[in-house]
Amino acid sequence: MKYNELKKIKNLYFTYQDVAKILSISEDSARVLCTRYVKQKYFIRLKRNFYMLRERWDSITSNQRLELANILQVPSYISLMTALSFYEYTTQIQQKFIESISQYRTCTKDIEGFIFNYSKIKKDFYFGFYKKNGIFIASPEKAFIDSLYLNYLGKYNFDLSSLNLEKIDKKNCEKILKRYLPKFRIFCKRYIK
Repeated sequence: MKYNELKKIKNLYFTYQDVAKILSISEDSARVLCTRYVKQKYFIRLKRNFYMLRERWDSITSNQRLELANILQVPSYISLMTALSFYEYTTQIQQKFIESISQYRTCTKDIEGFIFNYSKIKKDFYFGFYKKNGIFIASPEKAFIDSLYLNYLGKYNFDLSSLNLEKIDKKNCEKILKRYLPKFRIFCKRYIK
């Protein structure tokens, strides 16, 4: 069975071009095969032309899920409570839910009951993240500011009571806030003392 050959794929996700190469078939045939395997529940379709072996889905690590969040919406970076939880700045532990910041659109993607949530922000505020272990993630302070900003706009319910504010680097927050409007900076003063 062709599926046994495809089980040898080492990458977390793959395309129909990868399938064509592995099975030595045309890209059109590979596209049809991928569609069929999604229907037969051998593959999970992550997004257009991005697939994953179903058997791998249940065993992937939390870091691999964060990596998937980055590819489901490009460009994006992990932020908000997901990043704050990653850095252990909050007592909240998110189950089956990853929050990211996106430059192009706000959307939610449900893959096998796992929710990937993307909040759009202005291009001017799309900064303050870096690549760590293959994952684009906000710094703790930028995740905090992103959370406050979306809360300020009425687009995010931020549970401040779960956050250890002692861990937040106030000077770093002040540097980040220089790029925001004065009204928002005033709003933040009560949280950054």
